[in-house]
Amino acid sequence: MEDVTVALWGTRVSLGTISKLNQRIYGQIEEWHNRPIEGDFPYVYLDGVVLKRSWGGAVKNVSVLVAIGVGDDGYRRIPGIVEGTKEDKAGWSGSLRHLQARGLKGIRLVLSDACLGRKESIGDFYPDAGWQPCTSNPGQRSLSHVAGYPCI
Repeated sequence: MEDVTVALWGTRVSLGTISKLNQRIYGQIEEWHNRPIEGDFPYVYLDGVVLKRSWGGAVKNVSVLVAIGVGDDGYRRIPGIVEGTKEDKAGWSGSLRHLQARGLKGIRLVLSDACLGRKESIGDFYPDAGWQPCTSNPGQRSLSHVAGYPCI
């Protein structure tokens, strides 16, 4: 890590300093992850992204389950991102349970691919919401907007 800090900032930062900064940012991430969700989100895009993560010296695949909502005001927001081991019914049920407990409501339509576990989970937590399959990957399209790049 010290070599990375030299490359990025031109100065060496100790592992202790990096550890302290990580602890501080993880606290902010945890606070964001558990914040109450306010307002209705009539439209919600759900998608999973598989990333590689280093855990205890081993690199493993981790699914990041993303919910991107469109509020009544027409603006996109990210109600939640949950890290899971798989993009299956158990993973999506946990993600939707967490979102619902924090106040995600007012969903009229969920857009996602036809991943069976996700589709079943939506009905379990938001039975009145409609579901529509996306013709293109909603996560890639939505994340492109979040990152500030236009979606083609």
